[in-house]
Amino acid sequence: MIGIDKTEKRARRKHSIRLKLVGSTERPRLSVYRSLKHIYAQVVDDTNGTTLAAASTLTAAVKDQPKGKGKTAVAKRVGEELAKICLAKNIDKVVFDRNGFDYHGRVAAVAQAARDAGLKF
Repeated sequence: MIGIDKTEKRARRKHSIRLKLVGSTERPRLSVYRSLKHIYAQVVDDTNGTTLAAASTLTAAVKDQPKGKGKTAVAKRVGEELAKICLAKNIDKVVFDRNGFDYHGRVAAVAQAARDAGLKF
């Protein structure tokens, strides 16, 4: 294969982003990962190396809700659920990590829904 495949390109973008972004105890990192079928979001404290909150399309609170009009609608529910969990744990400010993905579609939907639900970033 000539050139670089898209997985390696995303890995390079992810590495470049992570050099600049660090989640601290005051402002943890909200990391989003999307696969073809699901979307995952977690809030990570990089100084302690712990996951503070997580939500995905496989989480019971998101999975049990009625089906939306597609993956973007489900991604919005993931963002809302994650924001609800964070606010319950007194986390209101985060740093957004798009994880090498383009900021549009499902990734942007998670971010916007989390903002609308009360997270600041």
